[in-house]
Amino acid sequence: MHNAITDVAGIQVGHFTNQEAATGCTVILCPDGAVAGVDVRGSAPGTRETDLMRPGNLVQQVHGILLSGGSAFGLDAASGVMRYLEEKGIGFKIGPGVVPIVPAAIIFDLGLITHLVRPGPDEGYAACLSATEEPPQEGSVGAGTGATVGKVMGKALATKGGLGTSSIQLGDIVVGALAVVNALGDVVDPDTGRVLAGPRDQESKKFFRTVDILAEPRSGMDFQNSPTNTTLAIVATNASLNKEQANKLAQVGHDGLALAVRPCHTMADGDVVFALATGKSNSEVDMRQLCSTATLAVAQAIVRAIETATGLGGIPSAQEAFQ
Repeated sequence: MHNAITDVAGIQVGHFTNQEAATGCTVILCPDGAVAGVDVRGSAPGTRETDLMRPGNLVQQVHGILLSGGSAFGLDAASGVMRYLEEKGIGFKIGPGVVPIVPAAIIFDLGLITHLVRPGPDEGYAACLSATEEPPQEGSVGAGTGATVGKVMGKALATKGGLGTSSIQLGDIVVGALAVVNALGDVVDPDTGRVLAGPRDQESKKFFRTVDILAEPRSGMDFQNSPTNTTLAIVATNASLNKEQANKLAQVGHDGLALAVRPCHTMADGDVVFALATGKSNSEVDMRQLCSTATLAVAQAIVRAIETATGLGGIPSAQEAFQ
């Protein structure tokens, strides 16, 4: 066990990172297919192919998930993932051909350095070429390259976000998570509530609490000036689940967001949680235990994203914030 989503058998992760433009994308591949679910709760989401993951629809398995920077432009990178999988003969069988099923979701990282560079099909393809079952790099990489948090007082006081991963073992069952943290709100320690990253108070050398700021009278502050946020997460397990169970796993993944991101699911966030079940384990599943573990795994991945992030584009990481 490496405390990574790739501890789940059947899962591979690859990044494309552009540090110069502060953007990138991350692909989670499941070449053998995985039963998938999704829960979209943020009010400003950018997604692709999410409806087919809901119970009652024809397609039962997906073959990869793309997380990308670049706002809505970044959804184009999923075409590169499809091209890669089609070349491998991986996808939904249609006659002599295949159609790879690759849902996607994006964060808004435009303008941290530039608005003009964003991931596209070539970058999605490149992320696939780097995909491996080894533990993925964390921090300011892939889809987390241009991520920031704590933006309620503007980008000038924000703190660097990033990408993190985690895993928890339940006997033969493994639950892993990967999160890209680009939230309007703060990231907090789920156990203590201590703010780990948020708007920076340079005088006190501490972080403001976003929930406190939002509870104050407006005082002329424009709270609508930052509709550019999103936390994305993927929960994966080697358990054998049906679509209803996979969608339940995605649903409770949002509890992990609520534990570690405060506030989450705002009008200015596009929060999305995906779930993947590779079915590599035949062990009996206790959904109560699996759901509780998924919540913890997502929260841990979010904290890891902050702990491993590095400053970029003039935005310091939490570790650099008050040096």
